[in-house]
Amino acid sequence: MELNGADIVVRCLIEEGVDHVFGYPGGAVLYIYDAIYKQDTFQHVLVRHEQAAVHAADAYSRSSHKTGVCLVTSGPGVTNAVTGIATAYMDSIPMVIISGQVPTHAIGQDAFQECDTVGITRPCVKHNFLVRDVKDLAETMRRAFYIARSGRPGPVLVDVPKDVSVAMCKYTPARGPVQMRSYAPVTKGHQGQIKKAVQMLLAAERPMIYAGGGVVLADAADELRKLVRLTGAPCTTTLMGLGAYPGTDERFVGMPGMHGTYEANMAMQNCDVLIGIGARFDDRVIGNPKHFAQVPRKIVHVDVDPSSISKRVRVDVPIVGDVKDVLQDLIGLYAQSMAEQGLSEQRLDAWWKQIDTWRGRKCLDYENSDTVIKPQFVVQKLWEVTGGQAIVTSDVGQHQMWAAQYYPFPEPRRWINSGGLGTMGVGLPYAMGV
Repeated sequence: MELNGADIVVRCLIEEGVDHVFGYPGGAVLYIYDAIYKQDTFQHVLVRHEQAAVHAADAYSRSSHKTGVCLVTSGPGVTNAVTGIATAYMDSIPMVIISGQVPTHAIGQDAFQECDTVGITRPCVKHNFLVRDVKDLAETMRRAFYIARSGRPGPVLVDVPKDVSVAMCKYTPARGPVQMRSYAPVTKGHQGQIKKAVQMLLAAERPMIYAGGGVVLADAADELRKLVRLTGAPCTTTLMGLGAYPGTDERFVGMPGMHGTYEANMAMQNCDVLIGIGARFDDRVIGNPKHFAQVPRKIVHVDVDPSSISKRVRVDVPIVGDVKDVLQDLIGLYAQSMAEQGLSEQRLDAWWKQIDTWRGRKCLDYENSDTVIKPQFVVQKLWEVTGGQAIVTSDVGQHQMWAAQYYPFPEPRRWINSGGLGTMGVGLPYAMGV
C-alpha cells in the first residue's frame, strides 16, 4: 500500500508495540501529528517543554522495561531535548527520539528553525539517523528500535525532514527480526572466562559482589539474588542498581562510594575477589583508580559493553555478554562445583564477622530532634507508610542521596533518578513518565 512518511512513522510505532509517545508539536512535525491524530492505538502525552518529553519517555522506559518514545520538532525543539537525551545516554536507557527537520533541499542553508541535529546529538546518543528518502524511513525506524534496546541500551535519534514526512512510497510491514551486519552485540559470555570466575569465587575467603544498573536493565535481579544466596557473599549495589538486591536483606551492605556506607566501602577495599556485574566502576564509587588499585584483589567484570571493561580499573577476568545470560551460566557452574567440592557457607564466617564489626559503626545513624523534622526521618517514614512498595522519583542532590540511603528498595525499577549526568529537575517529568 502507498503511505506518506508520517503514516509510515506511526505504523512503525504501532509495529513496535508503542503505547505512549511524549512530545510537543512544531512546524516540521505537523504531518506526523496529523497521522497520530488519526489513530487510537497509542496515546500522545503533551508536555510544555521538549526536555520534559524526553525525561518522561526516559522514566517510562526505566519503570516498564519498554523503549521510551518522544517526538520533537526541528531547531529549538531538538536543542531543548538534548539534556534529556544526554541524561538517558549516561544511564543507558533505551529510547527512540523522533525529531523533525527542515525540508531536504533546505538542509545546510540556515533555514528557519534548522540545526545540525545529527552533529549536535552525536556525542549523547547510541546512534542517530537522518532520513533523506521516504523509502528508507520504515527500515530506519525498525533499526532505531533494535539498536536502542539491544546490547548496551541507549537513546537513538531519527531525524525526519518535513518533505520526507509528506512524501509517498510503498509500505511493507516488518518481516522477521532486524539484522544488521555492522552491528551484532555479544550476548553469550565466554565459557572459559566464566569458569575462571567460578574458580576464583570458590577459592575466595573474602568475596564481594558489586552490582550496577546493568542488572536492572537486563532484568537480571532474580539471577543476582540467586548468586548472592548461593555464594553467601556480601552484596553492594550502585545508585542505579538499587532494588536489584533487596535493601532490607542481611547480605546487602548498602551503596558503595562517596555517598555509600562504611561497611560497603571497607568490604570493597578489603575483599580478595570482587565480582562487578553491570557496573562501570565510576568515579563516585571508587574515586581515584590509583588509590582503588592499592589493595591487591582479583576483579571479575561482567558487562554487555566491552568498552566499559578495564576502562577505569584493570580487571583480571573480563566477561562480555548479557548480564542475565552470564549470571545464569555462572550460577549453574558454581552450584555444580560447590556440590562437587562439598563447600559450605560457613567458610565465610570470619569475613562476615569482620563486616559486622564495620556495620557496628552504624554510619547512617543520626540524632533525631524534638524541634525540627530531619529529612532522613521523613524518608524513613515514607518507607514505612508505603511498605517499600512505591515507585520513587527524585531530582538530583542531597535529597536524592537521602532517598537512596534511607528508603531500602525491595525490587528493581522502583527507584527512578538521574545517575550519570545528574540532571536537576527530572523528578516531576519522571513521575509523569512513570
